[in-house]
Amino acid sequence: GAEIVLGNTYHLYLQPGEKLIKRVGGLHKFMNWEKPILTDSGGFQVFSLGQKMFSLSLRGAERRSNLAKSALKNEIAALPELAPSKIEGVARNDNYKTSLVKISERGAEFRSPIDGVKHFLTPEKSIQVQLDFGSDIIMAFDECTPYLTSKEYAAKSAELTYRWALRCKKYFENQKPKTKNQKYKLKIKDDHERFLFGIIQGSTFKDLREESAKQIVGLDTNGVAIGGVSVGEPQEKMLEVLDWVAPLLPENKPHYLMGVGYPEQIVEAVKRGIDMFDCVIPTRNARHGELFVFNPRASNIFKSKNFYSAIHITNKKFTVDFSPIDKTCDCYTCQNYTRAYLRHLFITKENLGLRLATIHNLKFYLDLMKKIREDI
Repeated sequence: GAEIVLGNTYHLYLQPGEKLIKRVGGLHKFMNWEKPILTDSGGFQVFSLGQKMFSLSLRGAERRSNLAKSALKNEIAALPELAPSKIEGVARNDNYKTSLVKISERGAEFRSPIDGVKHFLTPEKSIQVQLDFGSDIIMAFDECTPYLTSKEYAAKSAELTYRWALRCKKYFENQKPKTKNQKYKLKIKDDHERFLFGIIQGSTFKDLREESAKQIVGLDTNGVAIGGVSVGEPQEKMLEVLDWVAPLLPENKPHYLMGVGYPEQIVEAVKRGIDMFDCVIPTRNARHGELFVFNPRASNIFKSKNFYSAIHITNKKFTVDFSPIDKTCDCYTCQNYTRAYLRHLFITKENLGLRLATIHNLKFYLDLMKKIREDI
């Protein structure tokens, strides 16, 4: 099974809130999970609110179903707008003409899509919220720029991300126990160490990416993440960014690629030295009936171009297909149910279908990572 889960700071901060989670003893106790938890900074979701148009974020998602695209669009409610976002007088691109987020040196002001209430998230508050959650891996607060942003804005944004990272590290270090017998100031009853990761930005500009990488690596955080990818750019661009940045990363620390990706993207990233990933694809695609299946003829993940395929379970041909989703899979779904039954659940809009499909796709991704480790 999974050895770590990711918690979304933005959503957990808005509901049920860090105070309630801290009161119960942190996310581990709240969700009864004893293994590590990584939380993002909340930055990606906050800055996604600033995008008036979603065409750019959808441009690189040709393989998503129309339902999946609609789901992404509907994440942002029709809320009253804040003033347009600027950094030191540099306006965002046309994708940000009107905005639900207002960025300043201090942090980001945004409106909750739940009740429309204004919130202000600073680097320090993002770290404190994650500490209140009891997170094991904490991400620095950053600004995630969209694909096709101007170089001028990308440069200002990367510099802001660096200054925010400095503040994040300072605040994080100040919360650490001064001796081994002290607890973190969050007053959650545990003794384990927490880890801070900085995030590299710079959009798709080589010099900006390299400069950001050097700055973030220079902070000497516990790990280094690459952000600002999987935001609509072609796969070739994403891999190009990795080719620029990967040689600059320290070999003795984890390398985390945020928001990626499809199985073949993960394999290509591992080739370039990436260790960690997070992505909604296995669960989101499962909810829309796209299920991943290994090619039994592929003996080595790195040497096989077609090591997997995707089936769309609502396809009529599965009406009388009484085989499991994947004959080689030992997940609960494949061990107990057929393609025909799963198709029936989707066609009749039974929620059980979403759960069973999700179980399978998650197991596929866990097995993918296992195969990668074995084939390295």
